[in-house]
Amino acid sequence: METVNDRQAETPATGHGIVGWREWVALPRLGIMAVKAKIDTGARTSTLHAFDISRTRKKGGDWLRFAIHPVQHRSDLVIVCEAPVRDQREVRDSGGHRELRFVIETELRLGQWQWPVEVTLTSRDDMLFRMLVGRTALVSAGLQVDPGRSYLTGKGLLRLAEKAGYHQITG
Repeated sequence: METVNDRQAETPATGHGIVGWREWVALPRLGIMAVKAKIDTGARTSTLHAFDISRTRKKGGDWLRFAIHPVQHRSDLVIVCEAPVRDQREVRDSGGHRELRFVIETELRLGQWQWPVEVTLTSRDDMLFRMLVGRTALVSAGLQVDPGRSYLTGKGLLRLAEKAGYHQITG
């Protein structure tokens, strides 16, 4: 029998994958090798910190070009991303404020798991985490959260990012 203290389950399809309340994740399609994320069962949708968001026509559809600071307090580190627009939705933040946000779909890598997720884009400059992984993404991967533990999937993504130039990141 698997318990909450087990580090990871075999596959997301088992419905028994266990992750911590904060983890390092990657968004490979966007070129984001590592970003610290809060695994937030209180948030329905996943959210990524983004700025300089612009909408363009490309490949016969609407695309977004946006930038991110993948590490808090590191405004010198900027990654420019592009993704097709999936939708635009009104989202209520934790303070109850409504905001119209762009939605993209991209691959999320969390430990041994990788799957497509919808992500809204908004400024999270004042927030501790550059990304929230919401419950819709967790349910679609069959993952559960141990709210008393962190980084159950390890810091392998962080090590890769440090080698690629994300110097002096603290976990």
